[in-house]
Amino acid sequence: MAEKENTKMEQEQEKEAEAREAAAPKEEAQEPENGSTAEKEQEPQEEEQKASEETDVSKEKERKFFGKKKEKKDKKDEKIEELTDKLTRQMAEFDNYRKRTEKEKTGMYAIGARDVVEKILPVVDNFERGLATAKDAEDPFVDGMNKIYKQLTTVLSDMGVTVIEAVGKEFDPNLHNAVMHVDDESVGENMVVEEFQKGYKYKDSVVRHSMVKVAN
Repeated sequence: MAEKENTKMEQEQEKEAEAREAAAPKEEAQEPENGSTAEKEQEPQEEEQKASEETDVSKEKERKFFGKKKEKKDKKDEKIEELTDKLTRQMAEFDNYRKRTEKEKTGMYAIGARDVVEKILPVVDNFERGLATAKDAEDPFVDGMNKIYKQLTTVLSDMGVTVIEAVGKEFDPNLHNAVMHVDDESVGENMVVEEFQKGYKYKDSVVRHSMVKVAN
């Protein structure tokens, strides 16, 4: 009876040993499968990380490229602004030069015209004196002199020469030169009562003051 029990136990032990041997290869076979699954799970993560790194590198290259491009554009804009400012300054200087030249030219012309008018006025005075002493106005010579006098005064008028009004006007030191004073109650004080020599203006400037007598 004891031998049967021992034999039965040995058989059971052998079965357990066989079962363990049969189970051992399955566990070993499962290990590669588990390792393969881990590798499969790790591969997408590596690919995703690699793609992310490539994207970062691409963005960095793009930033550097456009940064350089923007820097070049800024330098170009600065050059354009510099040239524009320089051109604006030169145009302003030229405009000032043109205005200054025109003003100087006008001033020189006015000075020259005043000088010519001043030299012609004695001729006009002599014409007036000669015509004032002429007795026969119908004399052809006197008539010719009168026509020349009118032509001369017309030319002076066209140039902008005007006669300064004196008699009956209040004395103005800017226009009149008082050479005599007289007490006359019939006229107002400081009024011009007589003119000895005509005064003339060229446009707005006095060429010759009127020589007058003023009432006190």
